[in-house]
Amino acid sequence: MDKEQVKRIIDSPPEYEKSREDTMWSYLRDFYSKRMRWVAIGVYIQYTIFLVIIIFSAIKFFRADQIDYQIMYAVIFICSSHWIGFVSVFAWVMVQRPRMNREINQLEFRVAELIETIKSK
Repeated sequence: MDKEQVKRIIDSPPEYEKSREDTMWSYLRDFYSKRMRWVAIGVYIQYTIFLVIIIFSAIKFFRADQIDYQIMYAVIFICSSHWIGFVSVFAWVMVQRPRMNREINQLEFRVAELIETIKSK
């Protein structure tokens, strides 16, 4: 089997073309599926809690008279902001997860097809 035949097998199957049509809407549809419901709820709960903490600490920071309290509220603000960033990254990874599983399955099918083609030759 030469390189041209391997390339043709990898590039040609039409059933694998749907993976190239993944859009942001398909990612979000997969994220808000029934299976991922609790992950989405947990992300939104954390967003809400830490957004309230950020707003509270910002207001308290500007109303504080002592430097110690200003430092404390600034640290709370920064830590809460970072936590929201971490939750955002986690949510993005969870959005990408079904797509990665599909890609892995497609690669497994392609390898299986190549093995069958090599065995038949």
